[in-house]
Amino acid sequence: MSVFKDNWNGYDGKRWRVSLRYTDWQGKKKQHDKRGFETKKDALAYERDFLAKKSKDINMGFGVFIDVYLSDIKPQIKLNTYRTKVHIINTHIRPYFEEKSLSEISPTDILQWQNELLSKRDENDKGYAQTYLRTLQNQLTAILNHAVRYYDLAKNPCSKGKKMGKAKAKEMLFWTKDEYTKFADVIKDKPISYYAFEILYWTGVRMSEMLALERGDINLEKRTLKIDKQVQRIDGIEYTTTPKTDKGNRAIELPEFLCNELEDYFGMIYKIDEHTRLFNITKSYLHHEMDRGSKAAGVKRIRIHDLRHSACAALIELGFSPVQIAERLGHESATITMRYAHLYPSVQRTMADKLNDMFHDESDFEDDDESEESEE
Repeated sequence: MSVFKDNWNGYDGKRWRVSLRYTDWQGKKKQHDKRGFETKKDALAYERDFLAKKSKDINMGFGVFIDVYLSDIKPQIKLNTYRTKVHIINTHIRPYFEEKSLSEISPTDILQWQNELLSKRDENDKGYAQTYLRTLQNQLTAILNHAVRYYDLAKNPCSKGKKMGKAKAKEMLFWTKDEYTKFADVIKDKPISYYAFEILYWTGVRMSEMLALERGDINLEKRTLKIDKQVQRIDGIEYTTTPKTDKGNRAIELPEFLCNELEDYFGMIYKIDEHTRLFNITKSYLHHEMDRGSKAAGVKRIRIHDLRHSACAALIELGFSPVQIAERLGHESATITMRYAHLYPSVQRTMADKLNDMFHDESDFEDDDESEESEE
């Protein structure tokens, strides 16, 4: 019998114990013990879930499978990404499906879960943002896809229904060059702020990448900026990690004026060497400076990440291809870059004007042909 009362000294038969043998994924026999269950029911439930987990049984509880899923993916993703997933799952997914077994979740269950999230409102009667709802949908879909791919679940119940939320926001904010220039002029009173925002706007690097920059990452002679790391803060502790994506490792060519500015900035840093961090500031400091500068300059307040959108939009306006821009910004693919193509409203009018010019050029050519024929 694998479940029995525990007569160990600390329990004196008042607690239940699970002691069982099982076969692991390599076909080896293993022993497993777990003490301290208050009731036999709790011990039996633990035994059932443990064996289901080890045997890849799709009848395991969904809550148990979530733990399996998180254990499987943790070594393959960055710590911040993992923690975000855990928060989303534990807040919005686990509570709703935990009591069901993995195999019994149906498209109807998915629909009811969606409806519950869609109906939630805060104290101001606002619901979740459409992009956040899509994030929640994608996470549940990913969990169930994992079950299909690795644990023989027959079909993902999410595949039958409609996706919740929207993939992108209705409006993507950005600054034009004129708006940025106004902002930059009013934050020049703090050099560290000014040069940090100059790099963000003119290179389009991520804030986490900019915060990790060292003197040795910038070659003024070759006019290049090397990105091979980022700064992340987890539980109040700062870590330096690899870039967000593989394409994040890159070298960015710098405009000459920015090199000249950075040379001036390096001269302001005390005892600078190749390993000196250029910007010993925090994200909250930059957010405060964004508030201060936007208000003083009289420009709309955008997010710091929107400076990356601004850089992308400016390069599109200059005529560079999505592939070229994706390489500079460290996007995984040009498809991501194409999301920004709508940011400059003048582009559509320019396209229409060029088509108009093309039409008139061809009309003029036809008129010339006709006049030549009549002369003959």
